[in-house]
Amino acid sequence: MASSAPASGATPAEENAARRIYAKVFRRIVPFLLLCYIISYLDRVNIAFAKLQMQQDRGFSETVFGLGAGIFFLGYFLFGVPSNLFMVRVGARRWLAGIMIVWSLLSASFIFISTPGSYYAMRFLLGVAEAGFYPGALLYLTYWFPSHHRARIIALFMSAIPAAGVFGNPLSGWIMGSFNGSAGLRGWQWMFVIEALPALLAGLVAFFVLDNDVASARWLSVDEKQFLVAEIEADAKKCANTGSARNVLRNPQVWMLCLIYFAIVMGQYGLTFWMPTLIKATGVQAPLRIGLLSSIPFICAIVAMNLCGHSSDAKLERRWHLIVPAIASAVGFVVSGSYPGNTVVSVAFLSLAAAGVLTATSQFWTLPTALLSGTAAAAGIAVINSVGNLAGFLSPTLIGYLKDVMHNNAYGMYALALIQIGCAVMVVRIPAKLVNR
Repeated sequence: MASSAPASGATPAEENAARRIYAKVFRRIVPFLLLCYIISYLDRVNIAFAKLQMQQDRGFSETVFGLGAGIFFLGYFLFGVPSNLFMVRVGARRWLAGIMIVWSLLSASFIFISTPGSYYAMRFLLGVAEAGFYPGALLYLTYWFPSHHRARIIALFMSAIPAAGVFGNPLSGWIMGSFNGSAGLRGWQWMFVIEALPALLAGLVAFFVLDNDVASARWLSVDEKQFLVAEIEADAKKCANTGSARNVLRNPQVWMLCLIYFAIVMGQYGLTFWMPTLIKATGVQAPLRIGLLSSIPFICAIVAMNLCGHSSDAKLERRWHLIVPAIASAVGFVVSGSYPGNTVVSVAFLSLAAAGVLTATSQFWTLPTALLSGTAAAAGIAVINSVGNLAGFLSPTLIGYLKDVMHNNAYGMYALALIQIGCAVMVVRIPAKLVNR
């Protein structure tokens, strides 16, 4: 079966056959990975909802909460690259499944947090456990889809971030309100236990759903395997960076991408960790109502991410599909921070901020997957993800500190806005010819 690159001379029959194969691969892999990432993201950010009760129960300051929320990313940083390289050696199926089982057990153990020290330790260990899932899943997608399909696939995969907010925030609010006091546990403790169970189940299912690569997929015919292998190999030849993991660290493009992703993640986690607090500050008190209002920005983000992903692939344009959302998020942060007493205005512009920063997050990953392949992709994606996610440590810590010092949430939002503008400026510096494919 002939390859069907986007501007090829393939016949209509060959193009239809290619579409059927990619649709088959999509149905098998992407919905399950999307579900796993929803679970992963919920387990890392549900601390934002636990804060509504846990902070008072344990006597944690805003700075302590922010530091603990962010310390997750120190473990994430230290173990992201080794985890991705190890996945290449042992196979995606066993590695991704094992990661999910381990983090589910750690997440449930959060019920035992009693001091700042135990809070910091548990968040760090959860970061270690989750470090390999996200970069591993991104790398895994490159095994099955060439670059001209990836903006839509990655946008859909990363819809897990807002989807976790849409479903997770109301769920967290409901659990905390409904189970509070049951069996002698507070609502936030029940939330950690109940929301850890899906990760355990998904880890067990992954052993049966995921295959290590195209060659090991028994649900594909020989012709389908040959087609996919030819497509992936042809796409890899277009990439200028296919070298060793060590050479990735010497590549200035990789470090530029690290800075861009760092800026985006500053906005992403500033939003997700503090949105319930920001909405509560407008006068909303009931946990379930806070959860429902918090879901609105994430619904807007899902729509924006997928529209932008389709547009990016249709036009084969990557930079401006990242720059415009980054600027939009800056506007959202500024206005939402400027009207802290108005629930309608805050939610509306938090929606703009969420749509912008989460669309920028999904569009960003079209850049490294276009610039890197082979071993360089495995190491490069992990390096970028690990370094960039250090912003997950800095962002909530910075906002918590600014809130304690200035007694106002607005200054943290203004800082995030400036960082998103800086992100847009850095993206402009990437040559379009390297990534627009």
